Amino acid sequence: MKRAGAKRSPRTGVLSLGDLLQHNPEPVPSLIEPGLLPSGGILFVGGEPKVGKSLLVANLALALASGCSRAGFQVPAARRVLICQFELPTPQFASRLAPMRKPIGSAADSNLLIDTAAAGHLLSAPRGLDHFIASIRNAKADVVILDPLYSTHDQDENDTRAMAALCQTLLRLRDASNAALIVVHHVRKSIGRYEIGSAFRGSSALHAVGDSYLLLVRPSPQVPTVELRFQFRYAPAVEPRLLWFEACTSTPAAPHARRKVETADVQRALQASGSARFNELRHQIMSQSECSRRTAQLAIRRACQEGSIVQDDGQYRLPL
Repeated sequence: MKRAGAKRSPRTGVLSLGDLLQHNPEPVPSLIEPGLLPSGGILFVGGEPKVGKSLLVANLALALASGCSRAGFQVPAARRVLICQFELPTPQFASRLAPMRKPIGSAADSNLLIDTAAAGHLLSAPRGLDHFIASIRNAKADVVILDPLYSTHDQDENDTRAMAALCQTLLRLRDASNAALIVVHHVRKSIGRYEIGSAFRGSSALHAVGDSYLLLVRPSPQVPTVELRFQFRYAPAVEPRLLWFEACTSTPAAPHARRKVETADVQRALQASGSARFNELRHQIMSQSECSRRTAQLAIRRACQEGSIVQDDGQYRLPL
């Protein structure tokens, strides 16, 4: 029996336009919409340490396995998901998943599988690659999560040729297993505001194999939100989103599209305290509006220029 999500063998050779359109009438829907994980594609998820990459990916795994939308992402159908994670001992990983599971009950239990023997196997070694292919086939997985990538190899990530070889191994893993891949990877130490796919270590090689890139950036250490930035190869561009992590459950709430902070938001932030120094006011605006530090700073400056707030001896207040 052919499992859900399996690729249909395309007709090959030289085709007329009529035949091409007949056998490819419309694009195959993504496993996670909008366009985040194409069918049979590779999604790279990255960010600085402790920004929440693994928490977000675990929530995406639960969404895929249960067929439920989560964290603002749409999942059209339930899929079988295999998690290969290398950072937490199995009991601790189970403790991480338990609170995330509560909102959906047992909906993901039969479709979400964990390779508890993944640690110690390297994709860069033939025996390690064989292990992962066998695990994916035994699990009949439609999606495989590798978290993090650096634990699956022993190559120099600053060596372009070594990373290119590793990326070819990822392609072999995907093609041999007929599964989509979600790969958690770290980023370079210094990245620009508009870098996304190029922010990942070994980016020149990753750009050859990745279908989509999701970058997590924390706008402020004081606010428990992360900004999600997207880059897709086949899907339309998507605006950055803000995602709020609930500390008690490690579950991300639905993201909100970034919006401009209005002068009224700045005034509202001052109403409770009466006056505040710049850093305090900026923090209040960021917490209240879930915006970035720069957005809050610009809003304060604009409100001052308009006369909507007044600065006196380093304190900001509403005009008398």
